[in-house]
Amino acid sequence: MLAEDMHMVRGALVALLNLEPDIEVVAEVSSGTEILPTAQKFRPDVAVIDIDLPGKDGLTALSEIHAACPEIRTLILTGLGRPGNLRRALSARATGFLLKDAPPTELADAIRSVAAGRRVVDSQLAMSAWDSAESPLTARETEVLRLTAEGLQAVDIASQMFLSVGTVRNYVTTIINKLNARNRVDAIRIAREAGWL
Repeated sequence: MLAEDMHMVRGALVALLNLEPDIEVVAEVSSGTEILPTAQKFRPDVAVIDIDLPGKDGLTALSEIHAACPEIRTLILTGLGRPGNLRRALSARATGFLLKDAPPTELADAIRSVAAGRRVVDSQLAMSAWDSAESPLTARETEVLRLTAEGLQAVDIASQMFLSVGTVRNYVTTIINKLNARNRVDAIRIAREAGWL
């Protein structure tokens, strides 16, 4: 199964993968919200998922697949080789992580390896992840920042996370201080560039 929101890229990948004698693309989707229902319907051996999808990001969809269909192995594709994204993907139990600019033969080999139960990680990205800093934010702080990045106001975040508005504001202040940011917009930028968000 292939999840990629860019139609031309998805079409090219499907065509290339279907040329492989031992690989068949049984389903393709363009948004994160379609991933779990499609995976449950087709039960592919491997789900190849773009990390940045509309509706629901690839890592959230990956976690849902692992909860509902643990037998499906997952390979995350990304255009941005950020160490934080790799860490998040591995924490979400992705079986593989590959950059989109990898040669098509490397993608096909990665799918075969993931299907066989082996973990596949882009080697250059693995080395940079090893050398980079981990997020200084707690899981709760990261969630507050993620919701802030989605455009939610403090009152909405408080309601969604069952917190008081004051607690949410305290979290935002703590996040800004921990990231040495000028404001919440700068904190979002810093966290995204580091791959923590």
